[in-house]
Amino acid sequence: MGTAYVTAMWPIGRPPHWVGRTQELAILRAAADALGRGEGAAVWVEGEPGIGKSSLVAEALAAARDPGWEIEWGMADQLTKRLPLGVMLDCLQVRAGSPDPRRARAADLVRSRRPGLFAGGDASVTGVEVLVTLVDELCAAAPTVIVVDDLQWADEASLVVWHQLAASIGQSRLLLIGTCRPTPRRQDVQQLRAAVVRRGGQLVTLGPLPETDVTALVTAIVGAPPGDALRRLTAQAAGNPLYVRELMDALVRERAVQIRPTAELSLTGEQLPGSLAAALTDRLSSVPAETAQMLRTAALLGGRFAVTDLAVVLRRPVSDLVAGLQEAAAAGILAGSGAELVFRHPLIRQALYESMPMAVRMALHAEAAQELAAAGADSLSVAQQLSAARRPGGGWARAWLINAAPTLDTRAPQLAAELLRQELQETPVGDEAWDALVVGLVRALFAVGAYSEAVSRASRALTVMTDPARRGETSWMLAYAQWSAGSNNDAIGVIRQALAAAGLPRVWQARLLALLAQVERQTTGFDAAESISRRALTAAEEVRDPFATVEALHDLWLTHSGKRDHAAALDCIDQALNALGDDPGYADLRSIALDCRTFTLQNLDEWPQAELALRQAREFAQRTGRTDRATWVTAAVLRYWLGQWDDALAELGSDASDALGPVYSFLRERWSALLMHGVTALIAGRREQRTIASRHLREGMALPIENLADRENQDFLVAAHALSLEQSGKIRPAMLRLAEIVPRRDGEMTLTHQWLPDLVRLALAVGDRQAARDAAQACRDEAAAETRPARAAAASLRCYGMLESDPDRLTEAVTHYRTVGPPVELPAALEDLAAVLAGHGHEEDARALLNEAVALYEDMQARWDIRRAEGRLRPYGIRRGVRGRRGPRAASGWEALTPTEIKIAALVARGDSTSDIAKGMFLSRRTVQTYISRILTKLGAKGRVEIVREALRHGVSP
Repeated sequence: MGTAYVTAMWPIGRPPHWVGRTQELAILRAAADALGRGEGAAVWVEGEPGIGKSSLVAEALAAARDPGWEIEWGMADQLTKRLPLGVMLDCLQVRAGSPDPRRARAADLVRSRRPGLFAGGDASVTGVEVLVTLVDELCAAAPTVIVVDDLQWADEASLVVWHQLAASIGQSRLLLIGTCRPTPRRQDVQQLRAAVVRRGGQLVTLGPLPETDVTALVTAIVGAPPGDALRRLTAQAAGNPLYVRELMDALVRERAVQIRPTAELSLTGEQLPGSLAAALTDRLSSVPAETAQMLRTAALLGGRFAVTDLAVVLRRPVSDLVAGLQEAAAAGILAGSGAELVFRHPLIRQALYESMPMAVRMALHAEAAQELAAAGADSLSVAQQLSAARRPGGGWARAWLINAAPTLDTRAPQLAAELLRQELQETPVGDEAWDALVVGLVRALFAVGAYSEAVSRASRALTVMTDPARRGETSWMLAYAQWSAGSNNDAIGVIRQALAAAGLPRVWQARLLALLAQVERQTTGFDAAESISRRALTAAEEVRDPFATVEALHDLWLTHSGKRDHAAALDCIDQALNALGDDPGYADLRSIALDCRTFTLQNLDEWPQAELALRQAREFAQRTGRTDRATWVTAAVLRYWLGQWDDALAELGSDASDALGPVYSFLRERWSALLMHGVTALIAGRREQRTIASRHLREGMALPIENLADRENQDFLVAAHALSLEQSGKIRPAMLRLAEIVPRRDGEMTLTHQWLPDLVRLALAVGDRQAARDAAQACRDEAAAETRPARAAAASLRCYGMLESDPDRLTEAVTHYRTVGPPVELPAALEDLAAVLAGHGHEEDARALLNEAVALYEDMQARWDIRRAEGRLRPYGIRRGVRGRRGPRAASGWEALTPTEIKIAALVARGDSTSDIAKGMFLSRRTVQTYISRILTKLGAKGRVEIVREALRHGVSP
């Protein structure tokens, strides 16, 4: 809904609710003025029902809007709150048949998820990304206003979209407005409100109108100031402008007001509405009974409804409804344009809805669901009505739900779980529908991460379920849920029991074997996992099941990576990608595979190819409209080793809490949080940003280490903690802390060689040569395991070069890092070599190496590393040359921008949207947002317009 909706709801010339609200109106107009200057703004308007929130917003927009603005207006209500993204999809008019290709494509991307557990789970994860990208495109094309009424009823996914838009409000030509009632008090809504205020958004709180403003409103409506009797009557409204308006409209309809010259009453108190509800009911009595009944049916469909849906439910052609709908619009009950209509105020719809006894409402919802289902309506519309009926729908509903469950499990898993629970309560065990219903329920529970209930339901189902295929699927879900909860032995037991059952379909044998390999790796090690993985791959290829094939190849990738046969690991992941092709139904699996490929190429020391693999992962995400969260941590780790620390931090974003959600739809794990906090803390520590490092260490170390995946991804955090101890002068505790990463357990992936040179250095610093020998031997073992010498081999050269004070080995390590990489290791190896040469009396060579190392550390702003390197050489009387010293980088202004930030500023100046920049630079959209936020801060700018001005002033172009 856009400008036409605003005009229909609040026609020009109609006396407003906002009389007297000059200060509040000024805030909204100032936000609209900011949009006119190309700046973004967020406003949160709160107040009781009928207090005038929406009309105040409409008046501000009517006074300030430009004809070229894009206005999108949505409304949440109690019926839509269970539909993921329902509010924002309606607000942004995202429909499959939209004439706007941007909206039509967004609708296709949101709905393109293949139904079923293995296709990627809750579609709202992708939908959030799709809608945020759509808004970015709208804002790039024209200044955009997005208003969402009654956020207290919005679904969680829509709140996430609203939050992400608010978080980057300064970067877009976007005016974001939300209205909200004080009750019900939902925690997520309160968090959203707090985030808006924290980020500089405006909070507008509307209270009751004072008596003088009520008098002004009455005067505007009737054309004369109220007399004493009328003033006493309107005082009953307690300053609620909707109540005042409805009361006055009722008086005018009954010709109960006389002008003499003040406005006086001509009716007795008994003839007047005594409450807002009564006033609203009086308005409804102004239309014929047939129209009122039609409106009650419309109220079942929500605050906004399609005329075609109303016709289906009433079993009448649309042409029969036209006269009644026009009467309702003339009476001020309905408004809108096109194929959809809206109740002029939620309280009007509520009065209609609650005028029907609850039993009648529930029965009518059930009938509406059946009629919509018979007409082939969207499954979410039918499910919404079934949910409102609050009771099983009978035989037709059971059959419909079984067919619709795969789609609902993907698009609205919480709603699916509610309906499936409801039907199961009325379906006896042994009924032919029972198996299908329970499988659908477990699948829905799995999608929302309700593993405990999923385990309980699946365990009970397996005791009575007889169909082999459904037993196989249920066993897979049960075992996966148990494994996710850390109950590995239980999962293994369930899988082995399922594999031993007669009649198990080959496809489920393959999938269960692939899952078993993953669990066995964590329980018994790589050898057992490899054997099972090969059996799974054989079975999967026989039945040509892409999911099982890729899972088995992924298992083999894990085994080869753990055994340090990285070339074989790369071959497995390339086979997996070939098996998947471009099938969007397996987008999650492809994202995981591309992530694995980037990791393996790093292990092979093929750094340019690793960067290319990251680009391919992002191109795939952008092309398919997928969330790009899967690449944030992978990219940050890659940028860390490449020495691109500003870029690594930009990948992680300025607010890590934004990234701690699901990375892949079904993989809600701690690994991403451990790595994010660890990488950020390590960079901050090496830059001597102690406050930032301490905060991320504290938050990261508060996360429990409960399984092998946690241990494998805590290494950056351990290194950062050891660094913090070293900086505090606690060298031995630092050594002991870093030593916790060895020995590597059977089945564990951790790349321990990354940290072992530092462990050798710390051990030698405290005179513990045995600990140094142990660390060097552990690194040699890692290098020996590499079937193709790469990173571990180079790290081993450093370890033994320090341990044995051997400059030849260290020189070989330096040569490797110069020619192959990774860049972040080169200055450390130079520092090690300088220290050894200084000990051998080669002072000039040591000084030259120190100067080179410090220059590279300065490029990364690694201030602690510089101090440490100087400290290691100081006992030999070696100091770096004065000419090599650089001043600190500027903290503000154009000179403070990094090369990447300058490039992005140039693209902003060219008019590229955030999404365009992300696509062109193969970055995530969120990473680009972080860069733009930093540019704004460094330039002291308020919006993109000022970035454009600065870029042009400095003669910068893309």
